[in-house]
Amino acid sequence: MPAAPAEVLVVGAGPTGLTLACTLARAGVSVRVLDKSPAFQRGSRGKGLNQRTREILDDLGVGERAAASGLEHVVLRKYRDGVPIADHVTFGDRAPTPDRPHASSLAIPQWRVEEILRDRLAEYGTRVELGCEVVGFTQDEGGVDVRLADGRRLRARYLVGCDGGRSPVRKALGVRFEGRTEAEECMLVGDVTADGLDPRFWHQWFDEDGAILLSPFRDSRHWQLQASPERDDRGRPLGPSLESFQRIFDRHARMPGVRLGDPLWMSTYRVNVRMADRFRAGRVFIAGDAAHVHSIAGGLGMNTGIQDAFNLGWKLALVVKGAAGEGLLDTYEEERLPVAAWTLRLTDERLRVVNEAVRTAGVGTEAVFTEDTTTLGVGYAWSSLAAGGPLAGARAPDAPCADAVSGAPRRLFEVFAGPHFTLLGFGAGSGRALAGARERYAGLVRTCLIDGGAGGGGEVPGTEGVLGDERVADVHGHARTAYGIEGDGLVLVRPDNHVALSTAADRGAEVMECLARLGR
Repeated sequence: MPAAPAEVLVVGAGPTGLTLACTLARAGVSVRVLDKSPAFQRGSRGKGLNQRTREILDDLGVGERAAASGLEHVVLRKYRDGVPIADHVTFGDRAPTPDRPHASSLAIPQWRVEEILRDRLAEYGTRVELGCEVVGFTQDEGGVDVRLADGRRLRARYLVGCDGGRSPVRKALGVRFEGRTEAEECMLVGDVTADGLDPRFWHQWFDEDGAILLSPFRDSRHWQLQASPERDDRGRPLGPSLESFQRIFDRHARMPGVRLGDPLWMSTYRVNVRMADRFRAGRVFIAGDAAHVHSIAGGLGMNTGIQDAFNLGWKLALVVKGAAGEGLLDTYEEERLPVAAWTLRLTDERLRVVNEAVRTAGVGTEAVFTEDTTTLGVGYAWSSLAAGGPLAGARAPDAPCADAVSGAPRRLFEVFAGPHFTLLGFGAGSGRALAGARERYAGLVRTCLIDGGAGGGGEVPGTEGVLGDERVADVHGHARTAYGIEGDGLVLVRPDNHVALSTAADRGAEVMECLARLGR
């Protein structure tokens, strides 16, 4: 019996594809995830979630699961000539702030991120279909017909290639993937055990003749190894092997009691810097590594893919459900292609800085961890969806508040979580706009009345009779500070937690116009 058709087919079950599928499934869109691999991969590969990606996983309801499996504020221990000479705590000078709940990135292996997202997707009733290789597709005005290697044919309204740097979907579209490959600039990577090595540190040996790094993971015997390769008598890099890993470790670490073993995954990484010239062709999209690849400096590969998916997911969901016009999908490329170009430039620059920095004894990879690599500052001020106001296009900040009646803690990110727009109304003067949005756009927009007051046992002073889906008290003024609101005002937040519009409380018509023209 053929499987039920899906509205969206996602090709590739890595972090990008799984994030997209979770975003769609949560919104009630039927989605299938196909992956050509016969089994789920167990390599660490990408090994970090930055601060913005952690916010996305919070929104998807899996942030706590990820945090329980990861390490914050990892200590980088740097060696020279086998001797430890300096430690550096990643984001050690940062603490959570009212508008930024995550001070640190999270060290976590990619296989675990994928496992967490697969579990979340299964909670929506969707499971990854392994052994499903897409070999071709055609599209028409109504959808996409997909051919699988086993002869099956599937149809969906949209197809998204999240199938990696060698993306068959991208190649079938004829999309250019321009850039460069540094054939000789490479490193060995793999997952190995290292019994006897202190798991409290990310160990980094940088010597004049090479380097090796071993990064720990929570509740795992395996470490991720990165190393400069051995070379043959003609200077060509040799491939990875456990024996090679041990020789490189012995040369730099000089710890005879530590033996590497049980390799789960080994590979050679070469620096590729490439970007697709377009992210959409009709009803077919590409995201993540299928759309852009770059240096690992800054650890932005997995993060950029997840953020691509979160941007595309809410737009696809609204279009599929008829709440927005087809033109909304053009804003995916409009917004994310410039971000990809910026990411390529940033990672190139960070790689250069690190390569220069590690020549100095006691310096390691800490140079890659900058404010830029948090991607909290990534926004879309140039977007056609940025409808007005000083924060339009920017990431919507968090703020600790309290339930206006019970006084229970309530963060704005908790209010935002879900596939809806959120209309924040500051002060009683926003009541008419909140009521209008609830009446006209129920299901698309949730409204939230914000004002001062301690909460707990009654109305927020001055807001009696003002209705909102949620009502919170800005007890310490953090929400007003974060959004630059004095007096009464309105802020419309997109489903991906970026500001669409901020305006005066008596200009609710601007909110209605913004929502009415989505993709139309």
